Formats: sequence, structure tokens, C-alpha cells
Amino acid sequence: FAQASAPATRAEVKAETKAAVKKGEITKAGEGTAPMEKMTTKSTKTKAERKAETRAAAKAHKLAPAGEAGPAADAAKGPTANRAEVKAETKAAVKKGEITKAGEGPEAPKK
Repeated sequence: FAQASAPATRAEVKAETKAAVKKGEITKAGEGTAPMEKMTTKSTKTKAERKAETRAAAKAHKLAPAGEAGPAADAAKGPTANRAEVKAETKAAVKKGEITKAGEGPEAPKK
């Protein structure tokens, strides 16, 4: 089984690959997703306007934390009961048998 034409040389393959990357036909190593077409529309805002808008949103706590795509989380409101109330609730739950005492659970080490 002879090949109809000689196989491409390493230099030819590298040149073809480089051209395909330049055209956006191949995803570069480590970039994961398929290349998207570039936007052809121009921004209506200047860089300074975008930066000022972002600073204002950050100051108003309207930016999502870095790495989180969902909506911004509500600010923590803190505890609704004071320490004495929490202690009283816990004591009542222990008395009713709703809370297992430390070391007495089903996975506690046997003595």
C-alpha cells in the first residue's frame, strides 16, 4: 500500500497549524472552548467611563465576588438571638433528648 503523495514534512505541518490558529480554526492549547467570532461592533463607552462605572458598582457592593457567576449574595445579617437565648434553647433541646451529648453518638469510639 504505497501512499499517493509523500507525507507532509514537520515544517509544513507546523506552518499549516500556525495558519489555522491565526484564522481561528483551531483552539490554542489550554484555552478549552472553541474560538468565537470577534465582535464587530464598537463599544459606546470609553475605557474611563467603564472603569468609573465599575468603581461605582464596587462601592455600592453590587459586584459579584470574583469567580462567582451567579447574582451577588445578600450581606450576612448576623445572629437573630442573643447568647443567653441560644444557651437556653440548647439546654432545653438536651433535656428533651433532641441533641446527642458529646461522645455518646452512634459513631463515638468504644471504651
